[in-house]
Amino acid sequence: MERSSSLSVKPLSPSDWETLIDDFQFGPPRRQKWTSQYPSISLLDLALTSILRKESPLPLKLNLLVFLEEFSAESLFADCDAHSVTSRLIESARYVIQAPIDGISFTVSLKEQFMVSVTSILIALDALSDASAVRDLENFVDLLLSVANRPNFSSDRQIRAVACECLREFERAYPCLLAEIAGHLWGLCQSERTHAAYSYILLLTTVVHSIVVSKMNVSMVNPSVPLVPFCVPQLLTSASTSASGLNLKELRRVMAFLLESPHFMTPCGMMEFLSMIVPIAIVLELQTSLLKVQFFGLLYSFNPLLCHAVLMMYMHFVDAFDGQESEIARRLMLISGQVQNHLVFKMLALHWLLGFIGLISNEKFDKSKLGSVLSLGFYPSVFDPLALKSLKLDVLAFSSTCGVENGISVVELFEDGLVCVSAFKWLPPCSTESAVAFRTFHKFLICASSHSDNNFSASKVLMESAIFKSLQRMLVDMTLEFQRLVPVVVAFVDRFLNCHKHRWLGERLLVTFDEYLLPKVITDYRLASYFPVLDRIAESDTITPCGLLSLLTKFVVFLVEKHGPDTGLKSWSHGSKILGICRTMLAHHHSSRLFHGLSHLLAFACLYFPDLEIRDSARIYLRLLVCIPGKKLRHILKLGEQLPGISSSPYPSSFFNGQSPQASHDPKKYRNLLSHIRLERAVKLLVNQCWSLSLPSFGVSNDRPGNLEGIRDIEFPLDAEREFDPSVGTHVSEAERFDRPKEPLCVMDSVISEILGILRRHFSCIPDFRYMPGLKIRIPCYLRFKSEPFNQDLGLGSPKTGTNNVDTIPAIYATVLTFSSSSPYGSIPSSRIPFLLGESSRDYFSSDQKGSLDIVPLENGVSDDESFRASVVIELEPREPMPGLIDVAIETNTDDGHVIRGRLDSIVVGIEDMFLRAIVPSDIREDAVLDYYAELFNALWEACSSPSSTGREIFGLKGGKGAAAICGTRSVKLIDVPATSLIQSIECHLAPFVVSVIGEDLVNIVKDGGVIRDVIWKEASAFDATSSSTDLNQGPLHLTYTEEEEDGEDHPCISKREMGCFRILIFLPPRYHLLFQMEVSNVSTLVRIRTDHWPCLAYIDDYLETLFLA
Repeated sequence: MERSSSLSVKPLSPSDWETLIDDFQFGPPRRQKWTSQYPSISLLDLALTSILRKESPLPLKLNLLVFLEEFSAESLFADCDAHSVTSRLIESARYVIQAPIDGISFTVSLKEQFMVSVTSILIALDALSDASAVRDLENFVDLLLSVANRPNFSSDRQIRAVACECLREFERAYPCLLAEIAGHLWGLCQSERTHAAYSYILLLTTVVHSIVVSKMNVSMVNPSVPLVPFCVPQLLTSASTSASGLNLKELRRVMAFLLESPHFMTPCGMMEFLSMIVPIAIVLELQTSLLKVQFFGLLYSFNPLLCHAVLMMYMHFVDAFDGQESEIARRLMLISGQVQNHLVFKMLALHWLLGFIGLISNEKFDKSKLGSVLSLGFYPSVFDPLALKSLKLDVLAFSSTCGVENGISVVELFEDGLVCVSAFKWLPPCSTESAVAFRTFHKFLICASSHSDNNFSASKVLMESAIFKSLQRMLVDMTLEFQRLVPVVVAFVDRFLNCHKHRWLGERLLVTFDEYLLPKVITDYRLASYFPVLDRIAESDTITPCGLLSLLTKFVVFLVEKHGPDTGLKSWSHGSKILGICRTMLAHHHSSRLFHGLSHLLAFACLYFPDLEIRDSARIYLRLLVCIPGKKLRHILKLGEQLPGISSSPYPSSFFNGQSPQASHDPKKYRNLLSHIRLERAVKLLVNQCWSLSLPSFGVSNDRPGNLEGIRDIEFPLDAEREFDPSVGTHVSEAERFDRPKEPLCVMDSVISEILGILRRHFSCIPDFRYMPGLKIRIPCYLRFKSEPFNQDLGLGSPKTGTNNVDTIPAIYATVLTFSSSSPYGSIPSSRIPFLLGESSRDYFSSDQKGSLDIVPLENGVSDDESFRASVVIELEPREPMPGLIDVAIETNTDDGHVIRGRLDSIVVGIEDMFLRAIVPSDIREDAVLDYYAELFNALWEACSSPSSTGREIFGLKGGKGAAAICGTRSVKLIDVPATSLIQSIECHLAPFVVSVIGEDLVNIVKDGGVIRDVIWKEASAFDATSSSTDLNQGPLHLTYTEEEEDGEDHPCISKREMGCFRILIFLPPRYHLLFQMEVSNVSTLVRIRTDHWPCLAYIDDYLETLFLA
């Protein structure tokens, strides 16, 4: 019955199958239309029918097999019986596999794909767990075994190899499935001599691995069951899982055969082969020397997979490779140094070497031999990539701890290794070479003293080592010669100071700087670059500050002597930093150690320093030093550091550090607070157009202003004789008249002249945003946040739980909203909200609480929503009318004094936000505004009809510097909505932009509505005349020079409409226009669109559909 019902379904063509596969890959929304029409079993039958049909193209057959394989795992057959699915698949597979190969309908690739797909589907459906599908599984395995049971047939060797791979997948999915026929598989492996032996050997290895792991007792020499027909072992179908022991003798014979077969393997096969052979050898207790002799030579290959296989084997049999560690390390070293190897292989070899070194570090191994091998062969080449240099330097750092022979000292090893990155001395401090060099410094120092080692005797040995002394000298010389490296050196020292185990290294380096660096520093303006080092020395209480104070005193004397009118702020900047170092010494040292030297320094600064602020600050520090005991003074100076949420002043010279709110150190907590703050539009958009059409200027020439060119300046030559054209208002020189290229003569009638006059008058009122403030659009929004989740994230609980509800309502203070956008909206001013309460429910303020003395919000006719939200107006000055996104950044303060900084959800700007009414000239009387809009609509309608309507006229903008041209575009859209719905939509959204309503029936309906007022009303006769006249191409008369110039484009006549039409004029800032003529009938409306900004048509289509059809 199922087969007959499925065959009655309409078959699918190849194009239908392609659409079905695309929809299934898209996801459930588009997959639903197919599953509702075709049940799963019907889809399976249709797919198998198409595959078996001879005339079906081969690519379609392969795609259908992959489709069934892919979506069987996604519950394509979840509602079907497993037996009904598997029986159909195996029946079709048997027909295809046993069919002769003709190269057209049945090919080798089709048979291989059929075997692979059916194998994957049976495993995905877990056929072994369904009693009805077990027989189908046996039939398919029997089919695969019959294909594989043809050893040494060269014509079908590839198909036999694929059959073995499918059997191997079944064995991996269901271990010991083929255990009872393992002896037959062994015989096939012995007989096979083609390249398919690779798959036979891997199949046998997989079966033996399953037998060993499951400890199943089977005979490999005398199998108890035939190869075909195949039956699933009772061990897999019954609940009993007891193991009966292994036949070790026969398994060792099989292993001897397998160990003689690696020459059949590819690198990937060898990896998989060894991953199964190693656990088998461990269980069978084979001599590891057999594996070593057979596979150790793979280490000398040039394939990374084979090298990895040897190292993997070494991890399991470390004792078998005793004495060959140096050989392995030498081979890995050679791999990393061979030029012909890929960079990835070289870096992989170095990673292997570092892991190999870590593996043998716990073994009893003479590391000095390994150190000599590494030190001789791991000098990085100058031309090595930086990543390879870094790894080689890491290996050199380790080899320094192993001991170095052949007369090479650790210092020589260190210095010679750094030659490859010596360029860091001349590169910027943030360069990667600098990071690699100082990382190497760190590695050489701490390799002998790891973090896991708690033996501090090694630290004392390292302090007296030659490498540490050499590094000290190198850092001093480098800091003196290259001042730009001072921040990197300080970061290097800070890394030691922040480590509990190696802090003593950082302190020792600071002592070295104090003893050897400070006496050599030249006292001039370049001394300021050493201030970070001096600040770290001042923080160390183990260093006597005498040398530092002496250097600072000399520098203050130098600043006093060199001060002059050209010094600028140098004296103040350097003096502030000097006093900051003095403050650091006061906070970390006893006053008795500082008094003599620091008092002389501060007294000299009080008397002679040229900057007044520095003198006053020095005087305060001097009084603190003299009058306040040291312990109390240190407490006062550290007071700002102890207060939570308070950061000190950025100028350390000032004693009275300004205490300002500090951002929270818990970013996750305040990220959650940001998620509760919402900035939303007050008026929702009809269309959320988050995309925008942004086009570059494709080389528009200056003499042909187009839509993409925008506004351009009017340029006049100053050296020629000029005459004035009163009609245009522009001077034209005599020389310019004859130098211009010949253009068609334009003879304008009075109608065109009148249109140009109206347009000049209109454009003269549009401001040129390049030289004066442009037109702005305003988007009203509301800022609000919820009290309950806000309080929960602050840890204050719900507002309802407090005794005083008003006190528990959260608030934010001094909120600043900053706006930015990638769209051309100009500079967007920020918005500031002084105070905002969180939204709360009415039941927070119960009647019994209102009678108390608590302060509660009053309800003076304002809803709660308006009381707990702030009005925000976003002002944009568009450079082009296009939708976009406005990114919103917020900075505000909470009740506990913390600052919240982050981003809110973006505000969407739609094309409807750009709709403005056209500007009315100041000399137009109020009673003449309607006529002016009608005349402007007609003029723009004609100007946008064709490029020649305005005679290549450019119109000056307000400001007198810029001019613009009109390049019109037309479009038509038919809207199938009743007239009543269309009129309601226009009254709701486009009423301010309606210029005129034409047609007696339409005029009566609109007048009765009372929403659209102050427009021009015209009867039906006027509508008829207008609709016919607007389709004429009324442009200037062109006298052509050649016959190649064509006449204007003919427009088809448009029939009269039944009810009338709307005329709508919309201004798009900064200077564009959008015109609608909506010809309304009872059941549909034809919208004629004209605009001088053609990119806006991409958004208008979505807008009209949403406006009228939603």
